[in-house]
Amino acid sequence: MALAKISGENRRSKSILFLICCALAGIFPHFIDPPRNLFPAITLALLLGGYGLRVVLRERRENYLLPDEDVPQEKDLLETLPKVDVLVAARDEENVIERLVSRLLSIEYPAEKISLWIIDDGSQDNTPLLLKELSEKYTSVNVLTRKRHSGGGKSGALNSVLEKTDGEWLFILDADAQLQSNVLLRAISLALGGGWSGVQLRKAVINYKFNQIASFQAMEMAMDAVIQRGRLACGGIAELRGNGQLINRQILESCGGFNEQTITDDLDLSFRFLLNRSPIAIMWDPPVQEEAVESIWALFRQRKRWAEGGLQRFFDYWPLLISKRITNFKKLDLTAFFLLQYALPVVSFIDFIFSIILSKMPLYWPLSIVALSISCLAYWKGCSKKSEGPDLPSPNLMNILGATIYLAHWFIVIPYVVIKMSIYPKKLVWAKTNHVGF
Repeated sequence: MALAKISGENRRSKSILFLICCALAGIFPHFIDPPRNLFPAITLALLLGGYGLRVVLRERRENYLLPDEDVPQEKDLLETLPKVDVLVAARDEENVIERLVSRLLSIEYPAEKISLWIIDDGSQDNTPLLLKELSEKYTSVNVLTRKRHSGGGKSGALNSVLEKTDGEWLFILDADAQLQSNVLLRAISLALGGGWSGVQLRKAVINYKFNQIASFQAMEMAMDAVIQRGRLACGGIAELRGNGQLINRQILESCGGFNEQTITDDLDLSFRFLLNRSPIAIMWDPPVQEEAVESIWALFRQRKRWAEGGLQRFFDYWPLLISKRITNFKKLDLTAFFLLQYALPVVSFIDFIFSIILSKMPLYWPLSIVALSISCLAYWKGCSKKSEGPDLPSPNLMNILGATIYLAHWFIVIPYVVIKMSIYPKKLVWAKTNHVGF
């Protein structure tokens, strides 16, 4: 099965099958006499909890960094640097587009080896006008304009500029990205020195001090980086996160470009790189800085898209994920991640509903407690690290407790998305996050 030919067919039927399996898993223990009815949850808690604990403990600061973290400055090294295309897909970004251009122009890299491209994907605010003025003022900034309904979402926007560029590497940013001027040099050094096909910068939250929901997201991003680096250290995989991703163009082309049949281009591309045996590293410092959403509704809207895109890729690529393209340990890593991230929330939700019907206690609480406890450890470890970007929230007891409660929103979002995907046919919409401009 060629990667470029995967179009995401039968997602609805696969969602229904997944929902049925989760329903059976959530209901079945209720028909077993106590205390044996806790056996499935305890067994999974030991197996998945043991693996999750190993992942968090294996993460180290020195993982996936060059022995010498200094930015390359020697003339001969600078002359051998590859050409890089910096790509930003923007839609209705009038609040941040001027700051974005300023950040792009400050990137330290040989001028003849870097090109800056902003794709205006049918903006209906002042973004087109601002880009026109900026491109006239700064001739190194290239602007490509697409019509509003050109199709393909962010993937379509990125694909549209590929034929106009020829860089060996692509550095992809969101419109609200803020970054240190030397970040590209350091990411390229890591990629070339470590033999990586992609490098994902840790994501840091700019506005965490102004909003409690944003603060919890800052902690969540630190936790995610810890878990991803730990998965790599255990022989598993790491994934791209959209904003702040450096990818090898040749590998991207061999994977068929960006998939326009998905709503999360980064998560889909992560699996394409995996199936192409092209590893991705996570760089802790310096991070890419971005805005976090500040309301419950905006968070729910964003996480629905992430959850749906995350599930879509498993449904689309599962025949290849169980093939010989992937090592057994990576299959184990993917299985553990899938069960904890996607199956557990749905099973727990059904278990909870069924326990209310039967007026009994839920039976999957041991697994949920273990999963949340490991998250607490990852919160503490991530927020205890030094950061070259914005400071991280303090990993004190109140913050960790609040962030853990916040993390429970996935136990609502994932079941909602699975039920939605089981009822409605797929609908590809670029549901962008609105940026205020901090």
